[in-house]
Amino acid sequence: MNPVLEPLFRTVRATHPKADLRLIERAYEVAAHHHRDQKRKSGDPYITHPLAVATILAELGTDDETLCAALLHDTVEDTSYGLDELRADFGDTIGSLVDGVTKLDKVKFGDAAQAETVRKMVVAMSRDIRVLIIKLADRLHNMRTMRYLPEHKRHQKSRETLEIFAPLAHRLGMNTIKWELEDLAFAMLYPKRYDEIARMVSERAPRRDLFLQEVIEKVSGDLREAKIRAVVKGRPKHYYSVYQKMIARDVAFDDIYDLVGIRVLVDSVRDCYAALGTIHARWNPVPGRFKDYIAMPKFNMYQSLHTTVIGPEGKPVELQIRTHAMHHRAEYGVAAHWKYKEEVGSPGPQGKVKPGSDMAWLRQLLDWQKETADPGEFLESLRFDLSVSEVYVFTPRGQVVALPEGATPVDFAYAVHTEVGHRCIGARVNGRLVPLESRLGNGDTVEIFTSKSPDAGPSRDWLKFVKSGRARNKIRQWFSKERRETAIEAGKEAIGRAMRKQGLPLQRLMSGESLLALARDLHYPDVSALYAAVGEGHVAAQTVVTKLVASIGGVDSAEEDIAETSVPTRLQGRPRGGGAGVVVAGDADVWVRLSKCCTPVPGDEIVGFVTRGHGVSVHRADCTNVQQLRSQPDRLVEVSWSPGDDSVFLVAIQVEALDRPRLLSDVTRTLSDQHVNILSASVTTSRDRVAVSKFTFEMGDPKHLGHVLKAVRSIQGVFDVYRVSGAT
Repeated sequence: MNPVLEPLFRTVRATHPKADLRLIERAYEVAAHHHRDQKRKSGDPYITHPLAVATILAELGTDDETLCAALLHDTVEDTSYGLDELRADFGDTIGSLVDGVTKLDKVKFGDAAQAETVRKMVVAMSRDIRVLIIKLADRLHNMRTMRYLPEHKRHQKSRETLEIFAPLAHRLGMNTIKWELEDLAFAMLYPKRYDEIARMVSERAPRRDLFLQEVIEKVSGDLREAKIRAVVKGRPKHYYSVYQKMIARDVAFDDIYDLVGIRVLVDSVRDCYAALGTIHARWNPVPGRFKDYIAMPKFNMYQSLHTTVIGPEGKPVELQIRTHAMHHRAEYGVAAHWKYKEEVGSPGPQGKVKPGSDMAWLRQLLDWQKETADPGEFLESLRFDLSVSEVYVFTPRGQVVALPEGATPVDFAYAVHTEVGHRCIGARVNGRLVPLESRLGNGDTVEIFTSKSPDAGPSRDWLKFVKSGRARNKIRQWFSKERRETAIEAGKEAIGRAMRKQGLPLQRLMSGESLLALARDLHYPDVSALYAAVGEGHVAAQTVVTKLVASIGGVDSAEEDIAETSVPTRLQGRPRGGGAGVVVAGDADVWVRLSKCCTPVPGDEIVGFVTRGHGVSVHRADCTNVQQLRSQPDRLVEVSWSPGDDSVFLVAIQVEALDRPRLLSDVTRTLSDQHVNILSASVTTSRDRVAVSKFTFEMGDPKHLGHVLKAVRSIQGVFDVYRVSGAT
């Protein structure tokens, strides 16, 4: 046996004793032979990648066919070994798995290659879910070794991982893979936010661990007294999930970390409910925080009892109670079916779930990809569907329908049937008439009223409140077919409105030639198709305007506008060059202003621009406005720094931090402690709980700026602070 395969075989023997090791060895030899001259970006032999992917899958306990496909998954794409040859050597099943994971030719598909590759994978995984499991393991190893790729590639892959692959792992219940993918992508995309959360977690670890130990001892003691056999342990909190909770619950980090996680593993479903009663007998449960996923499993077969209680010191504690079998399924998801085959069966009292019983979602994906011609639109629908949690509602006959959170009766109607959606005119929820835009909750019973009129159809307003990708696609398709003329008019109007809003020249930009060129760039056959796409909401009017402006070389900004953005940094009585700390070559007595758009300070490379009636405006050499000024070289003058004792300079800094209460007061207090005079401040908080603050202040000695930035960076939650200018 090849000694390289010994670690892999050791794992396979432990997790899947009946696997055909000879077949796996043969697959390795074929892959090693065809990848023999190839290297990875890290300089390692290429075969290390397929071997690592196979090892990840072996740890999940997958079968020998999956392991062979993992070893061979890059041969068809990257070597001369063809798919027909592979099918002849290893059979149709392994051939289909490898084909499902293989990326499409970028040359043939151009920009749509990535979206089409995901679409192809969806079709393949609806036939055999192992395609997706191999793809997830492949992506996990690539994320572990991502540091060798260029930065733009790292960001693209990490964003794709967060938006598509981690949610797909969640859909399949494969939480071990999901958590690692999320943390790796989070660290790659937002290293400063990741480091700040890691720092805050480690700072609180000792205090938190003591509290955790106290809770575990009390829960274990109570369960022992009740004669319930149980394993009680703290559950790990992952950095990305902490960050997501900060966003979802709109709370600060300290509030999240009071929620300590405990996991209780017992032998049977009966023991789960007995343990719950024992825990609630000691501590009061928090109303509305109990969830029974054993009686009503999640879409990905996940089962557990969740409760939050008010524990010691009045702090909330989250507990998950589940059987050992449920725990394996929560960790490995679909892959648990190979690892724990004896559990497979129809749903019964032990909470067993048949493999593929949750695959209705995959079948729905398959329907979408048939209905959606545009690969980009399909990918967008997939991203949306993966990113939302679900609510479960009932039809009048008691059938369960899963819908995205925040779904409306219109989403329900389209989930039942396309025609029911198109003809929907009203709804009754739990026996009461409700508006079509009302939100559905878990357990609602929904009844839809339909119109019998032959002209019945959806309303364009529905697009504002429907939540499911299916409903949105169906409504858009109906308007595409039935309302093309209206869409063309609406699109033309939307583009015109966007231009007027920005004060752009309509005649020049809306000329036939530039619009036709843009339509072809965006893969539309003519201008009407472009207008229709805007009217139907496929393309934003602002996107069209931005691309049009770029195509004619940008909008010429009047030099007076630039002059107006410049402000004197001295009082009106001191307008000359010396006061501003700048001297114009050849004339020391010229009125000089430091431009506000880039706030230059001594040490910056600068240029002067002679304005009309406003003296010389001084900009940083890398200021964005300077690019336009260079078109008039006769008005550019040479300037140099000559700061005096009384010179004062404007400095603008940007502070980026994880939002929390009193953040702004902490930052302003720190700036005051550094003796800077704040002239203006603006704060915005994004939906992902990042607070971005901009401060403009006066400073006499620019060297002092380094101390100011260092002091602000040490504030809790601040992960970045830097000077801003027109160039950044």
